[in-house]
Amino acid sequence: MPNRRTFLAQGGAALTGALLLPALPGCAPTNSLAHIKGRMQGQDATTGHLLRDPSRIPAPTETFETEVLIIGGGVAGLSARRWLHRHGLTNTLLMELAAETGGNAAAGRNAASAYPWGAHYLPVPDVRNVELLEFLQETGTLTGYAPDGLPIYSDYHLCHDPDERLSIDGHWQDGLVPSLNLSADEQAQFARFFKLIEILKTAKGHDGRDAFCIPLDHASADAEYRQLDQISFADYLTREGFTAAPLRWYLDYACRDDYGALATQVSAWAGLHYFASRKGRAHNATGGDVLTWPEGNHFLTEHLRRWGGGAIQNHTLAYDLRETASGVEVLTYNVATRQGTRVRARRVLLATPQHVAHRLLAGIPGHALPPPDALHHAPWLIANLTVEGLPQGPGRPLSWDNVRYGSASLGYINASQQSVRQESGAPKVITLYWPLTDEAPGPARRRAYQTPYAEWLPRVVAELETYHPGVTPYLKNADLWVWGHGMVAPTPGLVWGGARQAAMQPVRDRIYFAHTDFSGISIFEEGFYQGIRAAREMLETAGV
Repeated sequence: MPNRRTFLAQGGAALTGALLLPALPGCAPTNSLAHIKGRMQGQDATTGHLLRDPSRIPAPTETFETEVLIIGGGVAGLSARRWLHRHGLTNTLLMELAAETGGNAAAGRNAASAYPWGAHYLPVPDVRNVELLEFLQETGTLTGYAPDGLPIYSDYHLCHDPDERLSIDGHWQDGLVPSLNLSADEQAQFARFFKLIEILKTAKGHDGRDAFCIPLDHASADAEYRQLDQISFADYLTREGFTAAPLRWYLDYACRDDYGALATQVSAWAGLHYFASRKGRAHNATGGDVLTWPEGNHFLTEHLRRWGGGAIQNHTLAYDLRETASGVEVLTYNVATRQGTRVRARRVLLATPQHVAHRLLAGIPGHALPPPDALHHAPWLIANLTVEGLPQGPGRPLSWDNVRYGSASLGYINASQQSVRQESGAPKVITLYWPLTDEAPGPARRRAYQTPYAEWLPRVVAELETYHPGVTPYLKNADLWVWGHGMVAPTPGLVWGGARQAAMQPVRDRIYFAHTDFSGISIFEEGFYQGIRAAREMLETAGV
């Protein structure tokens, strides 16, 4: 039975972190929590909700002019800004509501380590993704090319061993694919699923395109594959006879990992895409290896920010957008200075989630965006936990990715894994990811925002105790972050139903769109691609 790392090297797959907490069963830490310091962190949802009632925002007192206004400083917005500047359109202004750019690739740091507040790795890319490889070379992650033409990646950025483990019945096994105590039928189903992925990984449609690839817009239009977008992954698995409980747990874990949703909630095409789209090759790494940093993907977004140009305004909410004779006028509000500004631009790029873009376009006729709550946006809770020890059970030692079979959470990563010096007994930061999948996103989001730190903390500690019984006294700090709209889930019909492609179309060559919502899959590569796609459209219109 292959472990997940071996399987990914053969078949390819993505592994992302997401996290939110449903109410937990009656598992509570037995020790006092008074010694644990920490607080709630994260974005201010109240400020974002001003979009619902902009009458409370003061009138603008200044006016700025720019060629291009980019609203949203996540991966897509930063990628578009970089691309525009590389190709001569340099008069840009980017506005971001948060204190820093980067979107859900936020990061933090304490005395023990830097750590991620969201996305935390990048799988070794497909060598055909030339734009991404060029960017990775700019960051120093890709250090050159071998005589065989394959990229060479920095050893400091490739995930160090041991990379991943799974706890089953108190024993830590190698890899995340369950392999302990499987029946003959369960082993056979795992083998058959892996064989299917091997076939789909190399499959091509009648148009000559890969059946599954990244970016997904380059995938085949063949109906044989796209029809898989119309049914749920769970229904597809049942239809194909994949019913073994360990396999279904593993595939559900994969969907929660990348999509923040269950196999019953995502399409079969998306479920298979998770595994069959990863085709990375490198001279010094396998297709299953990942690139990671203590601060997670904040490393990448910081480089995107540095390699762009033009002004960036943080703490800034865009709340009203109108067309004018010469372009677009946008009203904004800086929540730090409490001042309003009017921005006049020839063109605007909305690099925001669709529910935000929809509200901004309330006064613009002719756009094709769905209603604000049409997409499934998973909420997360992320916990960065500083520990002075982790009581270990038998089996594989502490790894970068640590998961427990049957857990409601997705497990934790060791943010200190990439440190050159890992002194025995030194404090470590582990980042726990937990998707709220026990109810619909709307109620889950409201409950997450309404739950105070004092209620979250015992739930998080109780969950960690299921991984490491007796860990509570070693836990010194617990900082928590709620992402209300953490990632889009590719529900049936979203990726290839037609509405997604229509929503990406510019409005009268003035208003453009770029965000992972317009891919239907929230991974770095898709955000990076979406920014370049929109920038190219804008450059073509501008004649640059």
